[in-house]
Amino acid sequence: MQAQEMMSGLRIPEIEDIGQFFCSLPTSTLVGIGALTAVLAYWLATRPQPIKPPCNLLQQSEVHEDGGRRSMMGDRSKLLTHYYDDARTLYEVFQRGLHISGDGPCLGSRLPNQPYKWMSYKEVSARAEHLGSGLLHQGCQPNPSQFIGVFAQNRPEVIVNHFTEGLVCARANTNTCTESLLIVCMHSLILWIISELACYTYSMVVVPLYDTLGPDAIRFIINTAEITTVICDKVEKAQVLLDNKERKETPGLQRIILMDSFDSVLVERGKGCNIHVQAMQEVEALGREHHRKPIPPAPDDLSIVCFTSGTTGDPKGVMLTHGNVVADFAGFLKVTDKVISPNQDDCLISFLPLAHMFERLIESVVYCHGGRVGFYQGDIRLLPDDMKALRPTIFPVVPRLLNRMYDKIFSQANTPLKRWLLNFAAKRKSAEVCRGIIRSDSIWDKIFFSKIQNSLGGRLRMIITGAAPTSPSVLGFLRAALGCQVYEAYGQTECTAGCTYTTPGDWTPGHVGAPLPCNLIKLVDVPEKNYFASKGEGEVCVKGPNVFKGYLKDPVRTAETLDANGWLHTGDIGKWKKHIFKLAQGEYISPEKIENIYIRSEPVAQLYVHGDSLQSCLVGIVVPDPEVMPEWAKKKGMLGTYMDLCKNTELKKAILEDLVRLGKASGLHSFEQVKNIYVHNELFSIENGLLTPTLKAKRPELKEFFKKKIDELYSSISM
Repeated sequence: MQAQEMMSGLRIPEIEDIGQFFCSLPTSTLVGIGALTAVLAYWLATRPQPIKPPCNLLQQSEVHEDGGRRSMMGDRSKLLTHYYDDARTLYEVFQRGLHISGDGPCLGSRLPNQPYKWMSYKEVSARAEHLGSGLLHQGCQPNPSQFIGVFAQNRPEVIVNHFTEGLVCARANTNTCTESLLIVCMHSLILWIISELACYTYSMVVVPLYDTLGPDAIRFIINTAEITTVICDKVEKAQVLLDNKERKETPGLQRIILMDSFDSVLVERGKGCNIHVQAMQEVEALGREHHRKPIPPAPDDLSIVCFTSGTTGDPKGVMLTHGNVVADFAGFLKVTDKVISPNQDDCLISFLPLAHMFERLIESVVYCHGGRVGFYQGDIRLLPDDMKALRPTIFPVVPRLLNRMYDKIFSQANTPLKRWLLNFAAKRKSAEVCRGIIRSDSIWDKIFFSKIQNSLGGRLRMIITGAAPTSPSVLGFLRAALGCQVYEAYGQTECTAGCTYTTPGDWTPGHVGAPLPCNLIKLVDVPEKNYFASKGEGEVCVKGPNVFKGYLKDPVRTAETLDANGWLHTGDIGKWKKHIFKLAQGEYISPEKIENIYIRSEPVAQLYVHGDSLQSCLVGIVVPDPEVMPEWAKKKGMLGTYMDLCKNTELKKAILEDLVRLGKASGLHSFEQVKNIYVHNELFSIENGLLTPTLKAKRPELKEFFKKKIDELYSSISM
């Protein structure tokens, strides 16, 4: 009753009233309202959506009862061993792709200035069975004790060797010769994959051999693995193997299978030292004639032995099972499955060595989903041309190539104005990246970055980098400019390939991500180097189903690397990037996320955001850009030298307002915004101890260095 009385003076308009109101409006006004509504509806429906992180980015890992930290993704009661029930070995991985693709394109290569030519999944599978059957017919055993050496590369030197011949044929209008040349080239390109799959089809083990190991290491590997058969791509490599045999340094070697053409002199030389030299076509023909049904491996069977080129002593043969490899790429899939699920339309460009696990792991992910792998021509200078022809969606790279891309882009911005515009556009795109929006159709893409994206084929949706650290500035710029998701991984052969990986949505640079869902990570003390796990730093150790089974016939070094509890001791020093803290009111803060937003402020060169659990807000230390800030201040009516302006309270206020503006535009909560700043006039550097040699902020040192100023900032807020 009381409520009714309180509302008695308020009249709610009836439907008829509203109708009469609209009827009374001029037609032009109604048309305008309708158009505005339509535009608003269209914008709401088409506006770019941020990537939804698969977990809370402020807690990407948690402490496990085994002493390490594990991913927050997946079933946290157990480590991930596989992603698909029908793909628990590398043989099953390929068969799954064969089934999904419906005999679609699998492996591709190209001659210069020509389109890619493709071999289908069924063709690859059939040739693998023929090669494997041919090996069995000649005495190889279908079990994980049978090691097959593969002395080949995925870059097609054969194209260079035979291209002149192809031109001669073309001039003579003999299309058949050119077509035959293309078949030979493709034959060489797919050598690695077919040889590998042949081994997996019949439970045999692949042992890669590669030139960079050196002749002594190649002899050591052949003898240690007791390899009787080596598949080569080039005559020159067969000559190396025959040299060793003639010197009686590899007594167990019995057969060399060549993909490239060879003459009778090589065959006779082989006979002289009890080596059977034969063409791969011959072995495949034997396999067709004496076909054997596949004898697939089990997950615990060895799949590959990768010999690492250690800095001292003989190479170490890393023994990886099918289960190791499948677990590792299952971890990769689990991290990315909600944002960038691989599919049949995916295409990967292969230019990294297949003898290394990083490249082969990513390719296995593509095969598992029925995608395609195209090989580059073998010359890194022609890689952009290959990418334009192939239009890949997945691009595994190493930091060196990313650095080269970055340098080339900025070398073309050869005037101060062009460089300023490029940086300005990158900052605008970076603002979207920080909000989780990854796209290639913004106004900045159309004006500045589309040419860069088209030079890589125009379809990239994922770049994966590993093998070495990537510069934060390079990574940040390319994440904005390339318009695709760029992930960074860390690992080594002993944990198959990767053990940490960027969490989707966490695009802050300077780290290699959280543990994969297939493994635990912990740090252990290295007291002689003053690293202690209690301080969040120490030797990186890995445990899980992706960790190797030991070094082949090397129990001593196995025991040094793999402890009794199954922890792999990597020998690398790591540090938990725990720059997340809780404010007094209980809110979690990631200061580096905020710094990456604020750094886009035009007058700012460097900054450090600080907060702790005893305070309810954040403060910051700002270092203005000596070249940009004076001109920026002048536009706002402030004059003076750089040193004078750094002491100017009006400048401090203007910079703080600009930081807050950027924070609001990027969606920062009020508790994530700095409430006060100190303007410092000297850049953080390696020399003054505030940056690491890789130019990362040394947060503990910054906190200590600015302790007095930070206390003053908090005091002035509370006054």
